[in-house]
Amino acid sequence: MEVSAAVFFYDGKVLLMRRAQGHSAAGGWEYPGGKLELGETGEQCLKRELKEELGIDAVIGDMIAATSYENGSNVIHLRAFQVVSYTGDISLVDHDMMEWVPTDRLLGHLQLPADAEISKTVVEVFK
Repeated sequence: MEVSAAVFFYDGKVLLMRRAQGHSAAGGWEYPGGKLELGETGEQCLKRELKEELGIDAVIGDMIAATSYENGSNVIHLRAFQVVSYTGDISLVDHDMMEWVPTDRLLGHLQLPADAEISKTVVEVFK
């Protein structure tokens, strides 16, 4: 499964979101994003997902990290892109909580496994 994730960086902090009850991986902290649809690039997917999940229009920058994670019979290929800017106010649809986590505390924050792997690179990029 191909997945794109958004890394929002502001004032030494990175945005993480908690999956709401009733959604897969409920209670898990992650970078917002989602699965690629047929024919989409990672950047196109992320732009669409951020509009659907957060209600914002985002400018997607460079890919900053990638990882693969095996979850039973599924393999998740997660690519994280920096969000350069966005317009609109973030609203929570698939998430019930959001937190701006200081980069020096990011690796200690409980995250879904694939997202935790992305955080290792994020800490290096944004230190």
